[in-house]
Amino acid sequence: MDIKVTPLGAGQDVGRSCLLLSIGGKNIMLDCGMHMGYSDDRRFPDFSYITTDEPLSEHLDCVIISHFHLDHCGALPYMTEMIGYNGPIYMTVPTKAIAPILLEDMRKVAVDKKGEQNFFTSAMIKDCTKKIIAVNLHQVVQVDAELEIKAYYAGHVLGAAMFQVKVGNQSVVYTGDYNMTPDRHLGAAWIDRCRPDLLITESTYATTVRDSKRCRERDFLKKVHDCIDKGGKVLIPVFALGRAQELCILLETYWERMNLKCPIYFSAGMTEKANQYYKMFISWTNEKIRKTFVDRNMFDFKHIKPFDRSYIDNPGPMVVFATPGMLHAGLSLTIFRRWCGEEKNMIIMPGYCVSGTIGHKILNGQKRIEFEKGQVTEVKMSVQYMSFSAHADAKGIMQLISWCEPRNVMLVHGEGEKMKFLRSKIKAEHGIDCFMPANGETALIPGRGTVPARVSVSLLKAEAARYAAEPPDSKRPRLLHGIMVMKADGTLTLEEPEAAITQLGIQQHTVRFTSTVTLQDQGGLEEALVKLQSAAQAKLEGSSFTVSKTAECELRVESVIVQVEQGEVRGVTDVRVSWAYSDDFLGSTILQAFQAL
Repeated sequence: MDIKVTPLGAGQDVGRSCLLLSIGGKNIMLDCGMHMGYSDDRRFPDFSYITTDEPLSEHLDCVIISHFHLDHCGALPYMTEMIGYNGPIYMTVPTKAIAPILLEDMRKVAVDKKGEQNFFTSAMIKDCTKKIIAVNLHQVVQVDAELEIKAYYAGHVLGAAMFQVKVGNQSVVYTGDYNMTPDRHLGAAWIDRCRPDLLITESTYATTVRDSKRCRERDFLKKVHDCIDKGGKVLIPVFALGRAQELCILLETYWERMNLKCPIYFSAGMTEKANQYYKMFISWTNEKIRKTFVDRNMFDFKHIKPFDRSYIDNPGPMVVFATPGMLHAGLSLTIFRRWCGEEKNMIIMPGYCVSGTIGHKILNGQKRIEFEKGQVTEVKMSVQYMSFSAHADAKGIMQLISWCEPRNVMLVHGEGEKMKFLRSKIKAEHGIDCFMPANGETALIPGRGTVPARVSVSLLKAEAARYAAEPPDSKRPRLLHGIMVMKADGTLTLEEPEAAITQLGIQQHTVRFTSTVTLQDQGGLEEALVKLQSAAQAKLEGSSFTVSKTAECELRVESVIVQVEQGEVRGVTDVRVSWAYSDDFLGSTILQAFQAL
């Protein structure tokens, strides 16, 4: 059965991640995000692709949310409470704890401050949360009799996970957002060699190979230090969880080392709450933070204090972390409007900004920004972009493909032109098909033809014993040699050859291979036989095989028979080597030993 994937968002685009997956007769929604660049109906996925007149529960078996960023979960209450979905929603424990807080914060900005209509309420967020089922890493969750899911660690942000979706013998891995390099507070993404039929991977940085992280950190600290030395203010727009903690730890250790007194602030409320969650879910952080947690919690900052709006016009230098990270609303946009007219001030954008946001505009060099109709502000402050983004770069994406060895790859959550470059690279290096459907376009991934068969226990035990006898090697293939027998009821069983022959009451036929080697000046036949026995045994040294003389001018080992006779020309000896198909390797090895004489 073919696998179908239709992006309702994030198809050749960044933002509003939402994919419809059909596998083995099951329909799964992967993420349900909103687009941060729009404030009209385009911000939510178009659910009419699924159905126009029935509840979504009739058409979806489950919803999976990869992490708490709003471009991956922001449309969830809208879908469940306003469109209508009552089925299960799966996400990790930290995501279930944090997502409702971010959703409520976004609702306050959109409804209470901007006065937007057709938006979900606080009660809807609570009702939506009741439908969520929390999963642990590597826990196999049985959604129903046929459908199962499993979460893998994705790095990126606290609680982020990649999900494997399995129905029968078909499987798909959806990465969500992930990071293949560890940072100061989270570990790197990890997945086993699960060989899915399809890997759906983000491709935000499809054409980028990032430079050394240490160089970037040094450059960041130098820019901040130079700006405050000149009396300037530094604004760092961040999302409440992720880059905020990463850069806070970086500045905290630098301030401690350099004994700096300039104040550092972060948005009160959101980030304070976020730090509480990092303390609560310490097991999701990296090894260094877990080991030092008892002696000193890295999230208890001495130099970084909560920010109050009254501080915006305070004289003198300061560093402020403010949310949100793309300057599309909130405190970061308010501070930017007040500080952008001063040349000595600086804004450092540490992550990706989607098209349509103020962050995207200033990063593309726009110097005049229209905040409200007719009100244009000139940007004089220094604008710096430094990628502390927790997304995998091109090298990381290729590494993940090597790890899990999929049959096909699909690129989402990226820009179309960059995807095309990465698609050609994947095809060239891995030799597998790569898909990149646009929003509303369905990609069809051909299924594998399969023949279900039982395997006899004795055959499995024999293979397991052979495999265990060799040194451990995860790449060594495990092969079963047997005879496929069809029973009267049409079922198939793979049996040991001897057992199958007995069951069917037939006589075994043996295919033998024979090859002749001509040797010069080996003396008499007996003398030649002794030399051949010695050469064969030397070649088999270290094995359990013994070459024995069984008759005049004849040697045997297992099914391999070696016969010696006088050639037609004086001084020439003909050596005939024959073996059964089952001992092909052994026969070939002995033949090579004789050819080397």
